Amino acid sequence: MLTADRSPVRNPAPLRAAGASVLAAAFLLLAGCGGGGGDSAEGATPTASAPVNDFGCLSPEQAKAGYVTFTSSENQDVEAYATGKGSTALILAHQADGDVCQWVPDADELAKDGYRVVAVDSAGSEVAEITAAVTYARAKGAHKVLLIGASKGGTAVLASAGSITPPVDAVVSLSVPADYSGMDAAGTVPDLAMPVFYMAAEGDTDFAASTRDLSKATKKAAENDLTIVGGANHGVSMLDNPDNFTKVKAFLKKYGS
Repeated sequence: MLTADRSPVRNPAPLRAAGASVLAAAFLLLAGCGGGGGDSAEGATPTASAPVNDFGCLSPEQAKAGYVTFTSSENQDVEAYATGKGSTALILAHQADGDVCQWVPDADELAKDGYRVVAVDSAGSEVAEITAAVTYARAKGAHKVLLIGASKGGTAVLASAGSITPPVDAVVSLSVPADYSGMDAAGTVPDLAMPVFYMAAEGDTDFAASTRDLSKATKKAAENDLTIVGGANHGVSMLDNPDNFTKVKAFLKKYGS
């Protein structure tokens, strides 16, 4: 079993010393500077006095507009960064060696492409968190939902796709272990019927092998796309290569439009 993400992430895990009260005070100072802006989180945009988490990487403007919380089936308050709008939602699940900040640059880029994006900050109950994020996105008007996960998050989105009802429309899994912390992607993927896109780097040896094995076992999917790229980048960092990100975006457009 692969038990840990091994490659450096683009955004190191942030220090969270800045408390919600400090941010709230900052938003009070900003309150007179302009109007409400867009509706990326629609009804979920916090007020200046509400607790807000910047995750150590969001600007005050991003945190004010995009910090959202929702409750999972385990009565857990799930925190997330929400951006963009539209009828197709992308739920992003991060690696074990990072947090929501790992996805923020790509989340913003995908939002510009017309998607409603919800990047979950996992506290360790991934399937319940992702399922709650799907419910949240559908409540905000999403008619299609696609899951995207990297490494541990890739295991989580595959495991979640096996239990979410109604089913999600497609899944993207990057550098994925077959199982992780009780999440059994290997036992789930043989029954997945929605399209699945797998990507791993050839030089990321163990994860490339597990990604190949999972793709081979995904026998019922409407599409089973396995892409092995060059280099040794892991998970989210593969998307630093524009060609790799373009391949992922093409899959998203095919099933999210």
